Amino acid sequence: MVQPRPVAVTRSVLLFVLAALAEIGGCWLIWQAVREHRSWLLAVGGVLALGAYGFVAAAQPDSHFGRVLAAYGGVFVVGSLAWGVLVDGFRPSVWDFVGAAVCLVGAGIIIYQPRA
Repeated sequence: MVQPRPVAVTRSVLLFVLAALAEIGGCWLIWQAVREHRSWLLAVGGVLALGAYGFVAAAQPDSHFGRVLAAYGGVFVVGSLAWGVLVDGFRPSVWDFVGAAVCLVGAGIIIYQPRA
């Protein structure tokens, strides 16, 4: 079995964080334009950020689209809750933390499993 190298894991984690910022930030900008009736320019910025997310996700070292996106799902859950806390003043419950931890552990298992 081959374990992922620490440099590859570090790069992958940084790409997941960058992807989360682009996707969650892009969605938030569109939300602001549509739901909060703010400038349509925010929606344009959101569309650009969502496009950037696609390119960042494609830069992951793992070559399997489904695996990368499945693992990113766990990062998205944690990132969305963190965004809510930092940007919108959301107060997560203990169950939000437990659910986020389960998602993040699952993401780690999916993307960093030993390979034959």
